[in-house]
Amino acid sequence: MSRSPKSPSPTHRLERVGELIRHALAEILARGEVLDDTLEHHPVTVPGVRMSPDLKLATVSVMPLGGRDAAATVDALNRHKKELRTLIARRINLKFAPDLRFVLDSSFEAQARIDALLKRPEVARDLAPRDESGEDQA
Repeated sequence: MSRSPKSPSPTHRLERVGELIRHALAEILARGEVLDDTLEHHPVTVPGVRMSPDLKLATVSVMPLGGRDAAATVDALNRHKKELRTLIARRINLKFAPDLRFVLDSSFEAQARIDALLKRPEVARDLAPRDESGEDQA
């Protein structure tokens, strides 16, 4: 059974390569192997890497700890993407090192929005346990 080329879910290989790149990049940033003032002053988390189907482009989601100066951090990473690509290629065994594209991770904001919605009184009322007769339990 083959996958259709327009399948929205990534294959196991894409996920595995994305995780290899994520771990390598996190190690490079943690060790401070790229010399940049912005990156030195803002520790960066790498929550995920999405690979293109041909493995030639890696879209790296990043978030500076605390969320401060996020745009400056993404700009700094994009300035050093050739150097980062070289460092990653030395750590992982791929035929071709993928091009890197850095984007700001929005999953933390989405999670905060969901948490705020769940804490609203009208939602909390709907989520309250009910007894068998359909009445709210107090």
